[in-house]
Amino acid sequence: MKTVRWLGVGIGVLVPAMAMASTLETVQERDSVRCGVNAAQPGFSSLDDDDQYRGLDTDVCRAIAAAALGDATKVDFVPLDSVERFTALQSGEVDVLSRTTTWTSSRDTTMGMNFTGVSYYDGQAFMVASDLGVQSAKELDGAAVCTQSGTTSELNLSDYFRINGMTYDAVVFDAPEQSIAGFEAGRCDVLSSDASQLYAQRMQLADPDMAVVLPEIISKEPLGPAVRQNDDQWFNLVKWSLFAMLNAEELGITQANVDEQLNSENPDVMRLLGQDGDFGEPMGINTDWAYQIIKQVGNYADIFDKNVGADSDFKIARGLNALWKDGGIQYAPPIR
Repeated sequence: MKTVRWLGVGIGVLVPAMAMASTLETVQERDSVRCGVNAAQPGFSSLDDDDQYRGLDTDVCRAIAAAALGDATKVDFVPLDSVERFTALQSGEVDVLSRTTTWTSSRDTTMGMNFTGVSYYDGQAFMVASDLGVQSAKELDGAAVCTQSGTTSELNLSDYFRINGMTYDAVVFDAPEQSIAGFEAGRCDVLSSDASQLYAQRMQLADPDMAVVLPEIISKEPLGPAVRQNDDQWFNLVKWSLFAMLNAEELGITQANVDEQLNSENPDVMRLLGQDGDFGEPMGINTDWAYQIIKQVGNYADIFDKNVGADSDFKIARGLNALWKDGGIQYAPPIR
């Protein structure tokens, strides 16, 4: 694993996709996937004590590398802030963006990129100082609210306070580490962001008990990977890398038992693991692409639980991110 940072093309300068080699060809020739990630959001993408990127978003990057190259370690992680992330993808600085990015209509239709699926269903929430005694977001009239520039949070805040007949003072920062520092220093009464980020930021406080996340969720924030438009082969590969992990969980195929499952006579298992048919060839990759994802990275439950769920410090419930058959809305089309 390497961490790289390019200067790339200047802001606003887009490289037409049709003038470039296909992304998969570029990735295979380079022998690595360049994945744009968050520099510091524990649970989703942050450096561990060994300077290795860990998190749900980074495991999605590893799954893509396992499918495209047969090796989940062949990822160059490119840390990007919330403003520069889109230019990095548009310009070709990164091959895929997996950076807690909300799928919206404007981003999907006007920014030269396509979202490939939802890796985490999220929503914007509020975190307040415990000693304020606030129980509901409806009590925040007149509050100073810290938030981050270049995100959907700014518009959501404006909409929520206007709809509820309240006012607020926005305190805007460029990076999440700045916003949590501002909140801890008392520059604002409230910190508002995606709930997943708030749980991570709360753990970064010197005293996590000094803050509480309020129960209201004020927006839909479907987070997922994005790729450049006009490259259907790469779009399909990234999309089906996520779908493979979801299908594996549904079929009971885990990182721990995937070798044993190679002997399964279940047709769905056989197709997923490359034992019946070749569903990799149309994407330009090996027949065992999904097996490599599961073996090297895990199924969706594996990466959720260890990074943000039951086996992590955050203990976030699956909620909407549970499979459709378990009360959530995560659902993948079948491989056949």
